[in-house]
Amino acid sequence: MKLAVILLSLIVYVSASAYPQISYDFSPYGYLTKYGIPEAERIREAEEKILTNGRITGGSPASTGQFKYQAGLLSEITGIPDRRGICGASLVSPNRLLTAAHCWFDGQNQAWRLTVVLGSNFLNFGGTRILTSDVLMHPLWFPLLVRNDIAVIRLPNNVPLSDTIGTVALPVGLLSIQTFENEVGTASGFGITADGAGISNDQFLSFVSMNILSRNDCSRAFPLQATAATLCTRTVGGTSTCRGDSGGPLVVQRYGNPVLVGITSFGLAFGCQLGYPAAFVRVTSYLSFINENL
Repeated sequence: MKLAVILLSLIVYVSASAYPQISYDFSPYGYLTKYGIPEAERIREAEEKILTNGRITGGSPASTGQFKYQAGLLSEITGIPDRRGICGASLVSPNRLLTAAHCWFDGQNQAWRLTVVLGSNFLNFGGTRILTSDVLMHPLWFPLLVRNDIAVIRLPNNVPLSDTIGTVALPVGLLSIQTFENEVGTASGFGITADGAGISNDQFLSFVSMNILSRNDCSRAFPLQATAATLCTRTVGGTSTCRGDSGGPLVVQRYGNPVLVGITSFGLAFGCQLGYPAAFVRVTSYLSFINENL
């Protein structure tokens, strides 16, 4: 599983001792049409094959209820009828979710309605499905440099919590001042599982564990984009987040319970398996914004 990839021709040169000098794009301009819609269509086709064949090949998806807080988002985009984009989100209360701002407005495309999918490993079948157009983006969301890429989704009613639907804790108290450096974080999402691949039959809800980097390492990897509000993870052995995972959760464990520390935001535009860090919104940097809108 890899990261929601973001495009707009920013060329950054990084020290060769840390990461290779390469050209890469980060801006979320056009994410919904370039990646969100194609990945949503591939997932729909793969899910239909699974339900027809009655089997899963190539591995096992996340088990039902393993990530109770994980939501899938299918976005309807203004001016693009009959096509939907894909993102992820995290349920933080019975009627609030957190996602990436570029899942709602990517600088070029504006979504006008979301289908929030909870309690299912399939995006297009099963689970609880809720329509909403009530999305609050951070007021300082700036797509060009991927600043403040966070939004709150408000549901019209409380969703019933169950064995397959639950909330994830926010990093409050002493957790609010931690950096989580060198801890292992777990990211989950419905995105693609390999560069150049379609949606595989074990695709639907996948997860990966990655090491959380220091702020200095994050800044070296993304000198123009990373700020104190960015959290980065180290990809190992081709494992990371990728197209379709945008807005999804990165959690760490505390006393056996998941705590939301990151929201999938950006990474390399031309590939997710190159060993380059993945970047997330650092949740502790936005607790005031989140709490004001819960």
